[in-house]
Amino acid sequence: MSTSKQVNTSEHATYHHAQELGGLELLKASYQQQNFSRHTHEGYTVGVIESGAQQFYRTGDNHIAPQYSIILVNADQVHTGCAASQGGWSYRAIYPTPEQFYHADSNTGISLQGAPYFPNAVVEDPAMAGMLRHCFSVLECSDNRLLRESLLISCLQRLVERHSIAKGSVTSEACAKPQLLRAKQLLDEAPELDISLEELAALAGISQYHFIRQFQRHYELSPHAYQIQARLRKAKQLIRLGSSLSNAAQGAGFHDQSHFHRHFKAAMGITPGRFAKQIRRNVQNNQPRIN
Repeated sequence: MSTSKQVNTSEHATYHHAQELGGLELLKASYQQQNFSRHTHEGYTVGVIESGAQQFYRTGDNHIAPQYSIILVNADQVHTGCAASQGGWSYRAIYPTPEQFYHADSNTGISLQGAPYFPNAVVEDPAMAGMLRHCFSVLECSDNRLLRESLLISCLQRLVERHSIAKGSVTSEACAKPQLLRAKQLLDEAPELDISLEELAALAGISQYHFIRQFQRHYELSPHAYQIQARLRKAKQLIRLGSSLSNAAQGAGFHDQSHFHRHFKAAMGITPGRFAKQIRRNVQNNQPRIN
């Protein structure tokens, strides 16, 4: 495991990466000034506020998460984040993938069509929060693989049982036209392309005006904003593979380093330079890489 800290003592983030847990990423962070832009993660966000309070957007509304409350953001769901108290907020979180949830809840007897959906952005459940906080501490400090794996699966199963519903009944993805999905898939698979609105709209078979409205309606981001998120995911992958920051930025479609830096920090809470240093440190120490 490794750490990465911001220079400002009031703004710091520590990342851990557990390869033996399916590449699970963990975060321990404290922020005062950080203002996360609208962004997405490939995995779920499951977090507990340790101190202070956080305000964030999710599911068409703003939410306040006070101390010891649970934050739940579904995979690929647009969200933000900023302080909701004068002293900022501290929290710990994990980012399990849909596949990890599927394996965890496969024995619960609940029909979730492959992955759960959490309808509530903030959950007040002291028992569940305590279980998660204990899990985070064990994942961070213990080297006992059996304990780590057992506790993680137990937490994910309990979370599914207590706070999830069937995904297929609520996601707008299932309602999107196949043509719209093809346009989204192109942005996911080739974010570096300098594709035009006209080309995307033609792929969807609708006018440019209606394409923008339909895309925003289904994915809560404009086509350009969604492309930025896809480019950030690719840049992160290229950095993990050893690319320099400049090559990673260009390979992902960012031709302006300042824009790349700004978007990366706004979405990740850490600069791409610090992220890259952490990756190199992991390699040097023969530690698992950050996902």
